[in-house]
Amino acid sequence: MPSTRLLACLLALLLTGLAAPTLAQTPGQELQAYEDALARGERHANLWQAGWTGVYATSLAVNAWQASEASDRDDRYDARVGVVKSALALGGMFLDRQPHPRAHRELRDGGGDIESARRLLEAVAEEERQRRSLEARLGSLAVNAAAGLLIAVGDGRERDGAINFATGMLVSELQLQTQPRQATSAVNRFQPARVSIGDIHLEGEYAFLVGPNQLGVALRY
Repeated sequence: MPSTRLLACLLALLLTGLAAPTLAQTPGQELQAYEDALARGERHANLWQAGWTGVYATSLAVNAWQASEASDRDDRYDARVGVVKSALALGGMFLDRQPHPRAHRELRDGGGDIESARRLLEAVAEEERQRRSLEARLGSLAVNAAAGLLIAVGDGRERDGAINFATGMLVSELQLQTQPRQATSAVNRFQPARVSIGDIHLEGEYAFLVGPNQLGVALRY
């Protein structure tokens, strides 16, 4: 219908006038955005690694001291359980590194190939999602459940066992939630979009923009 085509043309002209000056992104700009995201992710990963390594190392030292020096028998028992939990968590920090430092080096050495950069960022974003998935929580669930049962069943203190389990899971969840997610944010910034009005088809990308006192949608094509 003529009116439908006219509406589609007007919409396209409006999007051109509003979106093109601010949303046009060359491959060089896109590559720079990916490098910035991985650079921020690398800094975050290094701080996260150092912070949680320090937390678990301190916990290991305190539990090791209490396991032999605490005056209360229950405290010594709980500390021995804590030594095992802290040692496992500390070992995990050294064995399971965040992907951002390695990915940032690969991007810098990639020669500016935008397709390789996209695949790299998508791979890091997928690993970020996996590190927050249900499967990522199974290890801590098993360790904390075993520790809680040792105290509740093995030592006959159900309440203390439940507290130990809940506290351990809370710390593990905090560790997961403070991991870097810069790659996910960069990948999810723009998503494919297709708009059809009659026999007119417009293809492009959209992103939700959230800021102080504002909420909007950005379009580019």
